[in-house]
Amino acid sequence: MIGYYVHHIGHGHLRHAQCIAEALDDDVTGLSSLARPHGWPGDWILLDRDDGAASVADPTAYGQLHWAPRGDRGLAARMAQLARWIGNARPLALVVDVSVEVTVFARLMGVSTVVMALPGRRDDPAHQLAYSIADAVIAPWPAGTPGMDRDLHPWLARTAHVGAISRHEGRSRPPDAPRAGRRVLVLQGRGGTETASDLLRRAAAATPGWQWRRLGPGAWRDDPWPQLCQADVVVTHAGLGALADVAVAGIPAIVIPQPRPHREQDATAEALGISRLAVTLAAWPPEHEWPALLHAALGIGGDGWARWRGGGARQAAAVIERVAGRGANAEMPPCASS
Repeated sequence: MIGYYVHHIGHGHLRHAQCIAEALDDDVTGLSSLARPHGWPGDWILLDRDDGAASVADPTAYGQLHWAPRGDRGLAARMAQLARWIGNARPLALVVDVSVEVTVFARLMGVSTVVMALPGRRDDPAHQLAYSIADAVIAPWPAGTPGMDRDLHPWLARTAHVGAISRHEGRSRPPDAPRAGRRVLVLQGRGGTETASDLLRRAAAATPGWQWRRLGPGAWRDDPWPQLCQADVVVTHAGLGALADVAVAGIPAIVIPQPRPHREQDATAEALGISRLAVTLAAWPPEHEWPALLHAALGIGGDGWARWRGGGARQAAAVIERVAGRGANAEMPPCASS
């Protein structure tokens, strides 16, 4: 049995979990404050929320953790749920995406842990604590990507760079439909990404011959694959989930990072720009710049995305199964980056 803890903010963690869980050969149980997703391949434990208190006292434990508010009943109930499940299920490993507190708690109960890494500034004591005690760290980007391993260097011997993790890996491209002009697809995320509709209208007006379409709040698609494949250029935030989908589709991209803790998306966008994988911007540009930006994205093309993808879910599952199979006294081979 393998456990998989999924953070409830945004949906990138959940998408990663679903892709990896489907690639695992072991039974897998999800643990999260999110509702069980459609198609989850195993059991699902719905955890109590730990962020509903009217007041919060010392949530960082003097700067050593991220979220452990003193006296919080929701937190106590949540950890009790985890303890009961670990005691009953006796998991061989727990994947944590992401929580320093859950990583430490599971390890204190004697469970091997696999931590999903994130880009950006992760040099604070809490992040370093989670990486330092993990049996393996999974980085869902390619090895050697400039700046992405900024605070993983002490733990690279236990880090596996698996590349992009996308639910669209291996899918066939749909036949292209007749079109009048080129197409721009704007991807917005659930984790706080916002692009005002008037900005899109002005960008479309400034780029005759281009059709603009948006996928995001109010315009979701359960399956965005056809729209991705039909786009000539994708304009996206720098979340790892969205970039994985763009990489699998191999579409030229313009990447505009959104504000996130630890400068996560800024670091990713910088890496993409240095690697010449996409056009990257600090913010949404004035409308008169769009014609040149779209032309620049077409010039870079989409072939470079092959460096970003590489069967990430399968590789991550192999790392997790290796940790789960090591046994109490077995020696685990080095977790070399791929």
